[in-house]
Amino acid sequence: MLFKEIVGQQAIKERLMRSVMEGRISHAQLFLGPEGSGSLAMAVAYAQYISCKNKQENDSCGTCSSCVKYNKLVHPDLHFVYPIALSKDVRTSTSVASEWRAALLENPYITLFNWFEQLSAENKQAVIGVEESGEILSKLSLTTYEAEYKIMIIWLAEKMNPAAANKLLKILEEPPDKTLFLLVCESEDQLLRTIVSRTQLIKINKINDADITQALVDRYGLSVEAAGSTVHLADGSFAEALSLISVNENAGQNLLSFQKLMRASLKFDPKAVMSWIDEISAAGRERQKNFMNYALHIMRESMILNYADASLVKLGADEQEFVKKFAPFIHAANIERFIDELNKAHFHMERNANAKILFMDLAFKFNELLNVPKPVLQS
Repeated sequence: MLFKEIVGQQAIKERLMRSVMEGRISHAQLFLGPEGSGSLAMAVAYAQYISCKNKQENDSCGTCSSCVKYNKLVHPDLHFVYPIALSKDVRTSTSVASEWRAALLENPYITLFNWFEQLSAENKQAVIGVEESGEILSKLSLTTYEAEYKIMIIWLAEKMNPAAANKLLKILEEPPDKTLFLLVCESEDQLLRTIVSRTQLIKINKINDADITQALVDRYGLSVEAAGSTVHLADGSFAEALSLISVNENAGQNLLSFQKLMRASLKFDPKAVMSWIDEISAAGRERQKNFMNYALHIMRESMILNYADASLVKLGADEQEFVKKFAPFIHAANIERFIDELNKAHFHMERNANAKILFMDLAFKFNELLNVPKPVLQS
């Protein structure tokens, strides 16, 4: 992973490279950033830069023997730990190392949901267990093979259970010589304070909208207008932007599903609601998340059609025809609750909520909200 492949975050990149050039590499660092900010990709790029045999002023060379191995995530002095779904056959990260490399190479902005979907473990608890800590200690007790440093990247370190975290305290404070810990975390509050206190904080913020827009135009061929619409909803997350692109690609299917839900919810037709729930529940979690993002998009465009310049509406022909009829049901008295309910459903879906219960609740809420009277404007 090269720094130039990471979207935006230029100040952090420069800070990390400068610390290497000046020999100020802390033995334990915490890359703290929200989902989609690129914190994991940044940690990998930083590790590659440290190990690069021909460092450039603004990036790794990308061609030395070390970089070639990093590009495939197979460098013998690079180690990963990440959440897994514990089972009889899977006790540590090593058991699914090949799946991890494939997933990370495919998407450096991988989310926990993406990762567990790859493992077909969407409904299981994500954890870094105590056996993982023992394996970390074992790996880091060895001497380096090729690089100056052994580097251990722990992705979503907040998923360490207390036993695992406590077992690492001593090695984090007094690591073996030439050993680096790079912890990647999205929620500092869920990480033991004793862990946080032993690390140097590298805070990574949401990505600048302009940087996401440019990346979508350059890498995915979107028009500036389409990229701008996507960025507006992505809220600084490149992972979310990629998810929204997928939503747009599946707009026809999502529109049909949205129409079914709204029609069934309006007068609450139990048979139609249950039929829709069976359909959406049979889809994968990513498809369900995409649908909720699409629903937010339709709500937003409906509000624009009602209260702003209709030329600002960004919809396909079939969507425009539907929204003209649907928009009167979306107004100032219910839009905030619609958005709140969809955001809560999205949140719970990412945390493995039961899909049928979640969507039944959503249908009940939509029945209530669709029947909220439109406020009368005072002249």
